[in-house]
Amino acid sequence: MLKHLFATHPIEAAPHVDAGEHIETGTHGGSELKRVLTAKHLVLLGVGAVIGAGIFVITGQAAALHAGPALVISFLIAGFACALAGLCYAEFAAMLPVSGSAYSYSYATLGEYVAWFVGWNLVLEYLFAAATVAAGWSGYFNELLGMLGQMTGTNMALPLWLSSAPFQFVEGHIQATGTLINLPAVVIIAALSGLCYVGITQSAFVNSIIVAIKVTVILLFLAFAIQVINPSNWHPFIPETEGPGTFGWSGIFRAATIVFFSYVGFDAVSTAAGEAKNPQRDMPIGILGSLAICTVLYIAVALVLTGIAPFRMLNTPEPVATALGLYPHLSWLKAIVVLGAITGLSSVILVMLMGLPRIFFSMAKDGLLPQTMAKVHPKFRTPYIGTIIVGVAAAAMAGLFPVSVLGELVSMGTLLAFATVCVGVLILRYTRPDLKRSFRVPFVWPICIAGALACVYLFWQAFEEHWRLMVGWIVIGQAIYFGYGYAHSKLRKSLG
Repeated sequence: MLKHLFATHPIEAAPHVDAGEHIETGTHGGSELKRVLTAKHLVLLGVGAVIGAGIFVITGQAAALHAGPALVISFLIAGFACALAGLCYAEFAAMLPVSGSAYSYSYATLGEYVAWFVGWNLVLEYLFAAATVAAGWSGYFNELLGMLGQMTGTNMALPLWLSSAPFQFVEGHIQATGTLINLPAVVIIAALSGLCYVGITQSAFVNSIIVAIKVTVILLFLAFAIQVINPSNWHPFIPETEGPGTFGWSGIFRAATIVFFSYVGFDAVSTAAGEAKNPQRDMPIGILGSLAICTVLYIAVALVLTGIAPFRMLNTPEPVATALGLYPHLSWLKAIVVLGAITGLSSVILVMLMGLPRIFFSMAKDGLLPQTMAKVHPKFRTPYIGTIIVGVAAAAMAGLFPVSVLGELVSMGTLLAFATVCVGVLILRYTRPDLKRSFRVPFVWPICIAGALACVYLFWQAFEEHWRLMVGWIVIGQAIYFGYGYAHSKLRKSLG
């Protein structure tokens, strides 16, 4: 079985990829994705995907409803689980430098069916995350228009019927809100999808600029907000449950699942492995480097944010701006934060829209999706059909639905994928010890087992509440696999 899997996903070829080549030679030799990304690009790609909604949106809800000032511990827990999974990702990405992320890794170690299950969860992660963040981007954008209107004495903010979702979820049922469309969310996805269509080099360049802007904004926030910290806001550090909310240690772990959404973007680094110049060296640097930078920034922002404002008032779509609103002399910083949120969320959307078509690319090459998903543009060398499909679907979701309710579903799907990667590293160490590994997970047994258990534990925190939605998504995926993928599988055909 593994012989046929490696024939389709030849890991042996991976360590010999020429850094100067401009074709992908890992999973699907002969395809034409351009190898142009350096370690710097990959680190910035990871920071671009990770820093965004976690700081500008998710922190408020997690602190106000679940963890209080102990949100710092929640970030540490989520970061620890990601670090364990990140080590496993780094070994796989260096050994199998191809598009497809955890899907390709699962294919080569656990078989086609498990790979489809993981790939379908990655679709959940990327598609819904892009739509969710776009909806958040819309709110910040409209707030910026309102601020500009106050400065000029005009009403520049978009009316509600053009800036909010026409449907909402109420106790599991969809209801109309009376509005028309969330236009800014649709426009930003359309614009960034166009950028992904044009090419990976252009996308990486724009992402680098955006990352520089938003990291500067975060550092400015930390530098000036730290001066107005009121230590009494940190007491009690772990609140007891009083009224609505979780709190206590159960709240800390519940918040860890929520803020895990903040970290899921580092997976996007591995989707670009097929376009890295020197994947054996650069992929571990990109994955672990971006994860380390983002963890430090998240912990610092959580500590300062809960120090400058009572945590219960942070349950807003823009918690950082809300906290700064308590200090009139920092109104200039609030304006900068709004701008930083707009650019930061833009880079998250960009990386999500960039990653999913490349997962479709790999799945289509294996016959599990229609071959149109594997088409590469003759000029731009991008998976353009998949880019268009993902852009249209994400724009429709962001424009019509308040998809923030799916944020925990995004985390759940990603946690399952991460756990599978941890298990896959152990399996491959046992079944293929001969393979060249330019990066090896240290203390492989305890780290892989701890990574898988940590991810499954955090998954269960959300599954208990949202199991119906998660099961529904899995059922849809099974229907697609057995309705199309099973019959068209290239692996099944090769096995006769």
